[in-house]
Amino acid sequence: MVNSYFMLPLHTHNKTSIYMKVNLNTFEELSTPYYILEEERLRHNLALIKDVAQKANVEIILAFKAYALWKTFPIFREYISSTTASSLGEARLALDEFGHKAHTFSPAYTDYEIDEIARCSSHITFNSLTQYNRYHNRVKAIDSSISLGLRVNPEYSEVGTDLYNPCAPGTRFGITADKLPKTLPADIEGFHCHCHCESGADVFARTLQHILDKFSPWFSQLKWLNFGGGHLMTRKDYDLPLLINTLNDLHKQYPHLHFIMEPGSAFGWQTGPLVSQVVDVVEDKGIRTAIVNVSFTCHMPDCLEMPYWPAVRGARTLEPANGDASVAPQGNHIYRIGGNSCLSGDFMGYWQFDHELKTGENIIFEDMLHYTTVKTNMFNGITHPTIAMADKDGNLKILRSFSPEDYKNRMD
Repeated sequence: MVNSYFMLPLHTHNKTSIYMKVNLNTFEELSTPYYILEEERLRHNLALIKDVAQKANVEIILAFKAYALWKTFPIFREYISSTTASSLGEARLALDEFGHKAHTFSPAYTDYEIDEIARCSSHITFNSLTQYNRYHNRVKAIDSSISLGLRVNPEYSEVGTDLYNPCAPGTRFGITADKLPKTLPADIEGFHCHCHCESGADVFARTLQHILDKFSPWFSQLKWLNFGGGHLMTRKDYDLPLLINTLNDLHKQYPHLHFIMEPGSAFGWQTGPLVSQVVDVVEDKGIRTAIVNVSFTCHMPDCLEMPYWPAVRGARTLEPANGDASVAPQGNHIYRIGGNSCLSGDFMGYWQFDHELKTGENIIFEDMLHYTTVKTNMFNGITHPTIAMADKDGNLKILRSFSPEDYKNRMD
């Protein structure tokens, strides 16, 4: 349980509290788990994204599915003006906390939520023509200014992991070109197309050609194109000039169209770690596992879903011996890291440290601010890490802390 001294009342809406100064390299002052958002890194990403938006004349908006820490939205509003939602909960967050109606897409709107979603949205994109036919008049009756769009599927994506590939055969996302009428419904103003996952500008350039080949015959009937998310423009090796030039060339071809991108990971990329502590070291069949007080399945689910091994500060990631994960690599101070849930597969590894791990020392998982806090769960009743923001001097502000009561109250 998090020490009650550090707890904030659950009703503290937009308030934060500076309670300690930490070393941003070691976080040695911490003895319980924390997601640490580093404000300077966040502002660096936001400034870069704003610069790209201006140079490429494109609207870049925040996708909540990757990042939704609403207590940081005042910072975001200094750089961007809108967000994208995929549910009623996200649309309400956009309006209530970001202060702007959302660009909303859902695979399937429902009778009992569509009206409220419409009240919270500036744009609504339909996943199918049946959804459009069912709801477009109802949406327009609520607010005639809402811009309607269709999600389209160019049947091409370079996403290698099927779990994240929205254009895989049999996908439930989007309308293929052969199913579109030659003349679009009069109130359809845009196409939405999502084909990427943490992809580079070169992938976008290649994908764009498929989008043009499939759907450019309808562009004269549109006002906007939304190229979705997965554009990892804040990654160090991302080719920003290629992205900007590609978009500017597209503007020359279609000067009447407004372009939109809605990355999520790009905003939170490399903005801070998840700090955990070793609670035990166990060994079986020559494999040593350092058990920590966080969980891959609860707090870092993408590591198991994608899967990928996160970087651990001060440790070297090792490949399993002969590609067999059941055989530990040879060497000193080599460990798997195990989570503290009862799921048998709640572990990853291997990592090599420069010393024997001791109970209580920090294990710092790098780059854990996107697709983490939005996907965490309370499986097994495991206490959620505290969420905090640090300034460049290491002053820590609590954004949200948790206790066992949160597990109990989720069923209230």
